[in-house]
Parts: sequence; structure tokens; C-alpha cells
Amino acid sequence: MLDSFLAGIALGLSLIIAIGAQNLFVLRQGLKRQHVLLVATICTLSDAVLIAVGVSGIGALLNALPGLIGVVRWVGAAFLVGYGLLALRRAFRPASDGLAGVGTAYTPTPGASTTATATRTRTIVLTVLALTWLNPHVYLDTVFLLGSIATTHGDQRWVFAAGAMLGSAIWFSALAFGARLLSRWLARPRVWRVLDTAFAVIMIALGISLVLPH
Repeated sequence: MLDSFLAGIALGLSLIIAIGAQNLFVLRQGLKRQHVLLVATICTLSDAVLIAVGVSGIGALLNALPGLIGVVRWVGAAFLVGYGLLALRRAFRPASDGLAGVGTAYTPTPGASTTATATRTRTIVLTVLALTWLNPHVYLDTVFLLGSIATTHGDQRWVFAAGAMLGSAIWFSALAFGARLLSRWLARPRVWRVLDTAFAVIMIALGISLVLPH
């Protein structure tokens, strides 16, 4: 049982620890110290659902619908390129994205309306959900690959799944809160412009790679 659990943690971490749109967004929110726990929780719960889908065998059913992955691929590519262009605009117009707040925990402005705060939160939630669920690699890796490997553990496949879910929780928590701790040293406008430019290039490259022939 322990072997399956540890194997799940190892595989879960190996699939998640990579430069990707989701990780970049978590990193950025951690550096901005905005809704860090919320973002990490959504990513962790999303991964848990996807892992459960793969281990339960539903992944095999989804694998019989290649057209669905194709649709997700194009929609995800468009979203990533669009988000990358927005990040590029932020790099040249940092003040428009509230750069002054980087390095300090997010607190609503005293005069800010509840509606404005709710809108900001909703935007962040929808963005992290889109970056997670519109990424075809999430289905290929977390649902199909991890689900297939889980079957090799027989009756212990759900122990394996629990390990993978824990690995996901460890990674997203470490990434989000680790970035939050580093934010005070990365609060200079020049550093943030470089980071936003890097985010933009990687996001656009990831989006284009989704639709290129493999």
C-alpha cells in the first residue's frame, strides 16, 4: 500500500512540475500576493477531479472521443495566446495592472465597492479554471497517462490516486506560497516587467505549440 502511495506522489509531482500555463499563473498570483490560497485550492481540487476521472476508468471512454480533445486544443490555444498578449501589454504598461501592489498582500481599497472586489475574484477564478480545463495536456497526462499507470496497481489504484492528489496539493501550495514569500524581493517595476514578458512569451509559445503538428 505504501509503495503505491509513494509511487502516486512521485508520478503526480513529475507530471505537474513543468513550465506550463497553469503553473505560471499560480506563480504570478503568488508574486502579486493576490488570492493565493484560492488559486492553489482550485488547482489542487481540479487535479483531484481529473485524477479521479482517470483512475475510475472514465479516461478510457474519453480517449474514444478524439474530436473532443481537438476542440479543447484549439480553444485552449486561442485562450493562451490571448492571455499571453495581455501579459505582453502589462509588461509595457505595468501601471495598468496595479504593479504597485506587488510585494504586499492584497486588501480591498477602503473605497472599493463590493461589486468591484467580487469581479476581480471572479476573473481570477475563471482564468485559473480556463488555464486548467482548456489545456489538452491535462487530459493526456493526468487523465489518460496517470489513469493507465494506476491500473497497474490493481486493488491499490485508489491509494496510488491519493498519493498523486497529495503530490498535486504539495506542489501547488509550495509554488503559490513560495512565490508569495519571494514577492517582496521581486517588487521592483523592472523585475516585474521582465517577468511579465517571460510569462507572455511562454504563454504564446505554449498556445502555438498546441495546434502545431506533432
